[in-house]
Amino acid sequence: MFDMTRRSLVAAAAAMAITLSFGTAEAAQTLRIGWTTSDGEKDPYAIAARQFAAELEEALPGKFDVKYFPNNELGDEKQMLEALNFGTMDAAVITNAPIANIEPGFQVNDMPFLYADEAQAHEVLDGEVGQELMQRLEAKGIVGLGFAEGGFRHMINNSKPVAEPGDVSGIKFRVMQNPVFIEMFQSLGGNAVPMAWGETFTAAQQGTIDGLEIPLAVIASNKYADVVKYLSLTKHTYSALGLLVSKRFWDRLSEDEQQAVQEAADRAIATQREMNAANSAELIAQLEASGMQVNDIGDAAAFREKVRPVYDSFKASIGEDLFDKALAQVE
Repeated sequence: MFDMTRRSLVAAAAAMAITLSFGTAEAAQTLRIGWTTSDGEKDPYAIAARQFAAELEEALPGKFDVKYFPNNELGDEKQMLEALNFGTMDAAVITNAPIANIEPGFQVNDMPFLYADEAQAHEVLDGEVGQELMQRLEAKGIVGLGFAEGGFRHMINNSKPVAEPGDVSGIKFRVMQNPVFIEMFQSLGGNAVPMAWGETFTAAQQGTIDGLEIPLAVIASNKYADVVKYLSLTKHTYSALGLLVSKRFWDRLSEDEQQAVQEAADRAIATQREMNAANSAELIAQLEASGMQVNDIGDAAAFREKVRPVYDSFKASIGEDLFDKALAQVE
């Protein structure tokens, strides 16, 4: 009888220990990630966010409960950067130009006609230049995990095809609220109109602007073919997308978890770049089928010569050493 009672007590204690262990298991940590464009299947921002979430779950199963906030749901990119800085938001996929507004070194990625192709951009962004840029963000309360890819930016407008520098003259192009883009279009004779992304589609639809500059995937996923006629494949700027987390979020992780998150980001970025590249030819065909008139530019060197003064204007704010490192890798 005593042995039975003892065995029962031991069994009960073991059962309670198991119950308590499940009861005290760490709840999944909510991770809110935002971006400003659509949640479309081929949208580069959406691909980056969702690949990152998938890789996080693979690396740290059950650790995070990822919540997605596309389409400016958490504000525009300026507001999301502020939220990352304050730690009121966990993660975001942010266009390079708004990041450059808080850390001018990022202006190097927006230099017009700097990168000849994606491989050249990857070499710079994955190397010493990219690492230094991301390190500079830590003073802003932000941890940069790497650069995803928006693809090259192209000019779209309702006035005429752009085939040579003179074709830009007089056209009202919406540009990001960033001095590099404003000066670039001014140097080409265009009328640069700084405008928040959330206002841009309606402005194009109503004719407040003639056009804008934008990556292929974002043209398609945001249905710009419905309101803009001409697509000129200018490849004037490579669109780097920062995959960023708040330092407050980062500091809550152990060192092992930080390493796992960084490695998950690296894998997500590699996959996102591959997917974005594979989509490009298909997207051009899709946009043509939607009614856009597509053209290549005749001579990229002529455009590059025209915008050369932009390099001189921003070299000091970028930092001469950093600028020269980037230029040395592409020349």
